[in-house]
Amino acid sequence: DTLFAKHHLSTADAVLAMYHDQGLPVLKHVSFGQGVNVTLGLPIIRTSVDHGTALDLAGAGKVNIGSMLAAIDLAIELSKNKSQKPNP
Repeated sequence: DTLFAKHHLSTADAVLAMYHDQGLPVLKHVSFGQGVNVTLGLPIIRTSVDHGTALDLAGAGKVNIGSMLAAIDLAIELSKNKSQKPNP
């Protein structure tokens, strides 16, 4: 649990959690609206927002798109890096 302290997070680019339930609650607490969930080990790049679908807010003009933009930006960056690496 001390891994998620601000002084540790300020020196890291990412935190690897082995299970969804270990990492996502802390991600939501620390960076809600700006965090990105990344699934590793897939043959495709998969990023997602740090929150649920919030269908009740759809079309209401009350949503924060920060996490969606961050997820898209990270997917773009990961795709650039992936294309630069040779296939094994």
